[in-house]
Amino acid sequence: NLNGFTDTIRTVFPQSSTQICVVHQIRNSCKYVVYKDKKEFTADMKNIYNAPNKEVAAAELDNLEKKWGGKYPYAILSWRNNWDDLTVFFQFPLEIRKIIYTTNLIENLNGKIRKYTKSKLSFPSDDAVKKNVYLSLMEIEKKWTMPISNWGLIMNQFMLIFENRIQI
Repeated sequence: NLNGFTDTIRTVFPQSSTQICVVHQIRNSCKYVVYKDKKEFTADMKNIYNAPNKEVAAAELDNLEKKWGGKYPYAILSWRNNWDDLTVFFQFPLEIRKIIYTTNLIENLNGKIRKYTKSKLSFPSDDAVKKNVYLSLMEIEKKWTMPISNWGLIMNQFMLIFENRIQI
């Protein structure tokens, strides 16, 4: 949550809903967790953002706090302090949640590039890295032209939720 960003959006676009990026929240929480606990801690956090609704997510946050709160109170406090802006996506059907789950398209792209480059442990030269990134971008770009899965259903959901704000 960039300082003041959410408030600015709400001021300029008062009808808007703002969702803090869950991926960034996870990273922020993990800053407070030692390496040996990260895998288990992140698995427990996953129960929060994969919950079917906000009430179950809140119960999962309580479970996370019971298990880890004594050891990592600031990791939990970060979720508590940002709860309202982290759980906006629960207002929407699952199809829309998948789209707004993370707000950072660049992070998504970087993750896909990382997936392609991670398979190589080392590169013989800087040019080899550049070529690998270029080829991965070519593969990733092919998928950009592919339609979003269930787009008709998603568009219908958007139109029902935002009927006065969408024009086709």
